[in-house]
Amino acid sequence: MAASAKYIGGGSGTLALDDAVFGESFHGPLVHEAVRAELAAQRRGTASTKTRGEVHMTGAKAWRQKGTGRARVGALSTPNRTGGGVAFGPKPRGYTVKVNRKARRRALRAALSVHAERGSIAAIDASKFDTPSTKSAAAAIDSFDGDGSVLVVLTGGEETCVKSFRNLRGVSVMHADDVGVADVIGHGRIVLSEAALERLTEKAAAR
Repeated sequence: MAASAKYIGGGSGTLALDDAVFGESFHGPLVHEAVRAELAAQRRGTASTKTRGEVHMTGAKAWRQKGTGRARVGALSTPNRTGGGVAFGPKPRGYTVKVNRKARRRALRAALSVHAERGSIAAIDASKFDTPSTKSAAAAIDSFDGDGSVLVVLTGGEETCVKSFRNLRGVSVMHADDVGVADVIGHGRIVLSEAALERLTEKAAAR
């Protein structure tokens, strides 16, 4: 039996889900690899510390070698001294993890299929939001069975719907083109407009 998403927020009927996308078997290691790659791509990698050779420090000896009753002193730029360099500190680097395009698509299909199997996908009729209404959006979310945070996926031209949902606590609003595996896995429920479903299906389809 083909999976479907029930309309919430005043819509009637259901929205059919393509089995080719929402019927993928779950592959844990592949999904983990895709999520790891997406989260790594969000890291800027700009953290930088100075080594003992880079700190601005005098080269003069702190005190004479003998006769003070103190230990022999070396360079003041050593990591164990205040103002000295940092040992094994971070340097600018890239965190990119390569995942093949087909693997990413399959991981996205697997993540979406988990929600389809759980029944945690709902549809929204974006055309019903003629003007922004957070109250209507909140009522729609309240009518959605289940627990957990909600990911609302929309497309261009649905700005009034975006404005209606974006201020709700526990609700994230994203464009269908920007949705990744980590976003799908990281939310307990998903709400899709018809246009967003079409774009997401095209994005995740195997080809």
